[in-house]
Amino acid sequence: MAATIQSLLEEISGVEDPIEELQSLKTALLSVPVSALRDVLSGQRFDVIFSLLNTNEREQVDLCVDILERILLALSPLHLVHNYREKLQEGLSHPNDTVKILALTQIGRVVEHPEAVTQILNSHDILRAVFLCIGEEKIAVAKQLVVEISSFSPISLGCCANSGLISQLLSELTGDDVLIRATSIEMVTTLAHSQHGRQYLAQQGIMDKISNMIRGADMDPFSSFYLPGLVKFFGNLAITDSPQQVCESYPIFLNKVFDMVMDSDPVMVGVALDTLGLLGSTVEGKQVLQKTGENFKFVLLKISQLASSGATELRVRSLDAISQLLTLQLEHQTEDLLSLTESWFHLLSNQPMDMIRNISTQPFPELHCGALRIFSAIASQLWGQKMMVNTPGFMEFILDRSTGQSKEAKDAKFELVGSLLGSSTASEILGSQNYIRLKTYLSEGPYYISAVASVSTEGAD
Repeated sequence: MAATIQSLLEEISGVEDPIEELQSLKTALLSVPVSALRDVLSGQRFDVIFSLLNTNEREQVDLCVDILERILLALSPLHLVHNYREKLQEGLSHPNDTVKILALTQIGRVVEHPEAVTQILNSHDILRAVFLCIGEEKIAVAKQLVVEISSFSPISLGCCANSGLISQLLSELTGDDVLIRATSIEMVTTLAHSQHGRQYLAQQGIMDKISNMIRGADMDPFSSFYLPGLVKFFGNLAITDSPQQVCESYPIFLNKVFDMVMDSDPVMVGVALDTLGLLGSTVEGKQVLQKTGENFKFVLLKISQLASSGATELRVRSLDAISQLLTLQLEHQTEDLLSLTESWFHLLSNQPMDMIRNISTQPFPELHCGALRIFSAIASQLWGQKMMVNTPGFMEFILDRSTGQSKEAKDAKFELVGSLLGSSTASEILGSQNYIRLKTYLSEGPYYISAVASVSTEGAD
């Protein structure tokens, strides 16, 4: 195949109208998996394909872009930056947007590579070309690339900030176009993943601005386009910084999340559920939610109702939120926190064990696994173990391998057994007989089929 590609490259360089040869090269490249293409392309240069981009013939440009996309994807970011940096830089100023996007996408791959990125950051010509590209065309890929470069280090952020592009991105947060606003929020959220990014955003007053946007969302009929992004921003900020600090500094955030759980729009409800699960996955987040008192009790009851009935996707996200809220790592199991998770579990229903078990028996694998994850969350906690052993038939339910036949279901059940046995109180609370049966289950592995079950299955055939 390498010889075929080499001969096609030679043919292309020797003809005046290379459309047919380019098409043949494209077909040849597509016939080789990307994983194997790097070896096939080893040692070959593709300057001739880059040179053919310099034309007004749209078909020729499109074919060259398709070919280069395939080739460059197979090359490592280090190889790219060492051998094709100038070509990529030239692509940034090409009159055709598809060529610009090709160049930006490949530079994006380089930026994500810890060694290769320094070659870009040290090349002011390439950075300037990226900045010009975004300044002239406002291509979304270019904006994303600027954010990725800014996220790399305080120095790279300073470089992008000095170009004026970060200010331009931030100004779009409050622009008239709600779709551009939504994209801008996503990029600001990415920038906030780094500590220097968060510091910069705080200095620019962005947290206050986003807080005010949430406050004003009720007055904007188009807020459904960008409100989920605003809430996700603060959710991520709370986890990376401090749930207590974020929720106390921007109280509108948690108030809005509580409102969204009660919303009729499933998109809003889903984002609220994910955010509450994220917050509640940390000890500090649990304490923040508990401090809201009756407000959170109403929210938890609503989440329980959503888990029990309604659209399957929201039910799954509700179950995931509940399992995150109830999870408590062994090192965090103080008397106060155990009392908190136990009280939350009892707020779900008058008979929460039966409620969750009923959900697990419904013929939807994702609901079955979601319910088992809740049991796994409480299995390592003393009160959870007591509830399990005191619920009639529950140990048999755990040990029954005939329920949940998918791989995911078997894995979820195995995780539940492991969670139970991972606690130092398990043998005392569960009793020696249950403890031994669970240990046997664990040693047999998640996919074990008993000889009796095997024989009966063969008989049924």
